[in-house]
Amino acid sequence: MPSYPVLTLKPDAEVHLRNHHHAIFRSAVDRLPQAEDGDIVEVKSSKGDFLCFAHWNQKAYICGRAIAFEKGDPLTHVRTLMEQAVRLRKALFRKEETTCFRLINAEGDALPGLIVDQYGEVLVIQMTTLGFDRMRDWVKDQLMDIVKPKAIFEKSTGSARKKEGLEEKEGWILGKTDQAIEVKERGIKYLITLEGSQKTGLFLDQREMRFLVRQTANGHTVLDCCSYVGGFSVNALVGGALASDAVDYDSAALARAREHAAINSIPADRLQIFSEDVFNFLRRKSLPHAYDYIILDPPAFAKRSSDLEPAKKAYTDLNRMALQALPPGGILLTCSCSYQVNPELFQTLVFHAARQAKRSVKILSRHRQAMDHPVNLYHPEGDYLKSLLLWVE
Repeated sequence: MPSYPVLTLKPDAEVHLRNHHHAIFRSAVDRLPQAEDGDIVEVKSSKGDFLCFAHWNQKAYICGRAIAFEKGDPLTHVRTLMEQAVRLRKALFRKEETTCFRLINAEGDALPGLIVDQYGEVLVIQMTTLGFDRMRDWVKDQLMDIVKPKAIFEKSTGSARKKEGLEEKEGWILGKTDQAIEVKERGIKYLITLEGSQKTGLFLDQREMRFLVRQTANGHTVLDCCSYVGGFSVNALVGGALASDAVDYDSAALARAREHAAINSIPADRLQIFSEDVFNFLRRKSLPHAYDYIILDPPAFAKRSSDLEPAKKAYTDLNRMALQALPPGGILLTCSCSYQVNPELFQTLVFHAARQAKRSVKILSRHRQAMDHPVNLYHPEGDYLKSLLLWVE
């Protein structure tokens, strides 16, 4: 095994690494390694004890990301973690009619900086750290050996790369398909377009909540706010909803929602689309239908701590308007993907919205975690998504 440059921490700065948390902050570093940014380094305590191997990037505030807490070849350990992640998904979806799922979930699978989604026989990889960005070819080779996909598409975008000093990168790194990929999620068909799309076309982390809507929407008239490609609407209609209106500012996503309805044999007149800001839609003096089931799944209102105060107001206003629009006996599914808004705060904001709307509200269910998005017990920051299913009187 080759030797690696050594990074030494300040006294008493190694506690979180001993607890297998992956982040190494610049303020914790005592002696810099003789390494280039993106290299693997060996991390030691102030007393010289081995702590982990990590990707190093002096330019980033989180300057180290632990990738192996055991001695030995760190690349062998990363390969083992990838195999374990794939094995878990095979176990989860062995008996389920699902062909799209998250294969590797960054810190959730102890691989910070590496995300891999599977859509049929195509893999989509996202590398958010300089360390994994430099290991692109190695990662591709491991995935080819472990998973044997027909094609691999890289979609390395988002703010995390900017923090690492990286530009966005998108394109095929193995094979290619020019057509939309048809996949299934619990029997429902979806179309995935990779090139040129803002997202991959389906938020896999909401799988369980989409299924919950399918189980509870029978006989209801649904309003699907921030619908994107209509995943909640299609599940509601397959589950027996009378109709669903999908609202989103992204007209291309709404066009894909119509395609999803069509390929799942849903009559066209049961899904209406509105390319509109959801706040403006809910402020209308008269809504298109008398909705008795409303879904709120907005984008993150708080992406950083400085966003928290305006985000709190936005969540409260959005939920208040939805609650005011529902009749007695109506259902509200409300979600937040903002990490800065924890579950306790989110429930408090919904409480304030209910008080302002003067509605009596009961919690029927909380968020159901998609099991292909595991949360590492040693990295609780990965638990960002929360939902409440509410009964409104």
